[in-house]
Amino acid sequence: MPVHRLNHAVLYVRDVERSVAFYREALGFEVVMGMRGAAFLQAPGSSNDHDLGLFEIGENAGPSTAGRTAVGLYHLAWEVDTLDELERIAITLSELGSLVGASDHGTTKALYAKDPDGLEFEVSWLVPASLITDETLAARAAIRPLDLAADKERYGAGTRGGVGVSIPA
Repeated sequence: MPVHRLNHAVLYVRDVERSVAFYREALGFEVVMGMRGAAFLQAPGSSNDHDLGLFEIGENAGPSTAGRTAVGLYHLAWEVDTLDELERIAITLSELGSLVGASDHGTTKALYAKDPDGLEFEVSWLVPASLITDETLAARAAIRPLDLAADKERYGAGTRGGVGVSIPA
């Protein structure tokens, strides 16, 4: 049986309460279950039992060296429905001092940010299958700066992303 989708991710963090507050404010996640040193969060609109698990390992934990001096996970990517939502999250991440990049990958419009422990994540909007063109596909070969205003004009601020790609048509 092939893998259908990623159900949830689990992160080790220094301070669970701090991380819960961050993911609540940055992405609107809500706690669905918690216990001493752990929390399970669900993304808005998700039907998963939980989307993110957080396990506290203490303030003395060293930073992740994945990608620099060790193998490991680079980032998680969270998908949003509309370019308006991507823009709202870009503003929130900027206000939190968390936003570290924004890229146009042709078929994917992406924000990159770091949580309080320096763990990177992506928030993206996927061009719906019906709007993918040869030009859009060719653009995947080069990473360009994200221009949300131009993308909103081209695709529509409220157009549901990922339809026919990550969401059944």
